[in-house]
Amino acid sequence: MHSRRTVLTTAAGAVAACAAGAGPAVAAPVTGRRPAPDAAARDRLRRLIARMTPEEKVGQLFVMRVYGHSATDPDPADVAANQKEIGVANAAELIAKYHVGGIIYFGWAHNTREPHQIAELSNGIQKAAAALRVPVPVLISTDQEHGIVARVGAPATLFPGAMALGAGGSRDDARTAGRIAGQELAAMGIRQDYAPDADVNVNPANPVIGVRSFGADPQAVARMVGGQVRGYQDGGVAACAKHFPGHGDTDTDSHVGLPYIHHTAEEWERLDAPPFKAAIAAGIDSIMTAHIVVPAFDASEDPATLSRPILTGLLRERLGYDGVVVTDSLGMEGVRKKYGDARVPVLALKAGVDQLLNPPDLSVAHGAVLKALRDGELSEHDLDAKLLRILLLKQRRGLFDDPYTTQGAVDRVVGTRGHLAAADRIADRTTTLLRNDAGVLPLSRRRERRVLVVGVDAAAPSGTGGPPTTVLARALDEQGFTATARSTGMSPTSAQIDEAVAALAERDAVVVATYNVTADSPQRKLVEALLATGKPVVQLAVRNPYDIAQLDGVKAALASYSWTDVELRAAARVIAGRRDPVGRLPVAIMRADVPDKALFQIGDGLSY
Repeated sequence: MHSRRTVLTTAAGAVAACAAGAGPAVAAPVTGRRPAPDAAARDRLRRLIARMTPEEKVGQLFVMRVYGHSATDPDPADVAANQKEIGVANAAELIAKYHVGGIIYFGWAHNTREPHQIAELSNGIQKAAAALRVPVPVLISTDQEHGIVARVGAPATLFPGAMALGAGGSRDDARTAGRIAGQELAAMGIRQDYAPDADVNVNPANPVIGVRSFGADPQAVARMVGGQVRGYQDGGVAACAKHFPGHGDTDTDSHVGLPYIHHTAEEWERLDAPPFKAAIAAGIDSIMTAHIVVPAFDASEDPATLSRPILTGLLRERLGYDGVVVTDSLGMEGVRKKYGDARVPVLALKAGVDQLLNPPDLSVAHGAVLKALRDGELSEHDLDAKLLRILLLKQRRGLFDDPYTTQGAVDRVVGTRGHLAAADRIADRTTTLLRNDAGVLPLSRRRERRVLVVGVDAAAPSGTGGPPTTVLARALDEQGFTATARSTGMSPTSAQIDEAVAALAERDAVVVATYNVTADSPQRKLVEALLATGKPVVQLAVRNPYDIAQLDGVKAALASYSWTDVELRAAARVIAGRRDPVGRLPVAIMRADVPDKALFQIGDGLSY
């Protein structure tokens, strides 16, 4: 593991209400820590479970993707995709056929075009669920971590991501961001957010977590996770800490492989456990599993998602967690590598999982669980206990009171001026200045008025202001500069580098946006060529902050931790000297030539 050791050291009436139809407004947010349900509530939900057939019970365990912007009338291409992958035409048919307990929204599935459409889709899903023989509201979820993972784009409010918040260091900011995000998601009918990320990113080579983590200091990450959990749930949505037991120290992406975490039990207790303990202490509604192998806790080398020693022994019994456990996507290779798709959901349930997220083939997965129940491999008593936990979560989030939303709620809540201003204020506390030799920054509007912006144009969430170089140039224009954007991509060619150098000849300074620079990255040649011109060069890392270790000679280096509009605007204000760079590194940056030595320590950062 690259640099690992170095970093280690440094209810009946409620059901009737659901079936009655759309309510007049969004249900009042259910706030704070998870309260213990009263006996009467449990009895109502148990009676509801008793009315279900085995097929209906099994369906409630699944959270499934579905293509389309509408529950009943998606575009023809989405109908075709649904029929190919799920055997139904739309979300309403999915619910009628499989009785799924949850649906997850994705941008690529065309679920999240804009807030009003999302609200209509959510209402259509709940209407379909209310028409079932045993009506149970659907728990609609998405991955809205902010930063580099945001399924819902502008005009919804987009906040800095986890590592940027970690650089800001304010638990209050983390809670505020979570609360506002939760309010906006609830107004669109989304009542569960698969956030925050509770992984401690102690491995700079981690290809899948990185800036999705708050940082590398377990106690600092725990504080931020606790704040975000309270914020999301204050805002009215179920939070979900991920990925248990901790995905921060791996150099394998579980989407395409099966990572191993070689922490000892003692290292896990010190490094990985604190954020999950903080989430549980904050009353988190749900926790997501990781498709990782942790030999210290399970010698069978089953992934944690399928490991009873990890999910029941460690999470339930040792940490005392009694909420909902949901798998990471069952379509990821990390969980499919060892067992077939028919065994994975059964083994996950036996391990201690409650919800099965996004299996590659729902027919296979649903049939396998139903067969295991009928054969006695899964007991109906255990299945009912899982269902009760899921239904209690839905009750806490107001779904049995009123699962619907309104267009008026969207207009009142989503992307308001106050919410957008809060996001900008929080972002202003996150930008980190790592190097400022010879006082290159801030740029002078008189001396360096004409600015060239070059670099990567990574994909941003839908509805943003455009490619990152364009957004950054526009933001610098707003600060009084005359900025020109030129994309050179993640792997600039010699011709692109030459064109950038030629363009700089007519400018006074250049800002170069870099993205995960490696030893053999062509981005290094771009930066070297720009430095050779003698013009002021400002390097801005727009994803992982480790780029500076590969860029010798850079005199002015910043980290924004993402390329979304809110972070790029904040970086522009710092470049222009309108804001002081107060963000501090939440991770260590190791030297490229001597990986066991730190170039920058946790907490480093300069101010003007």
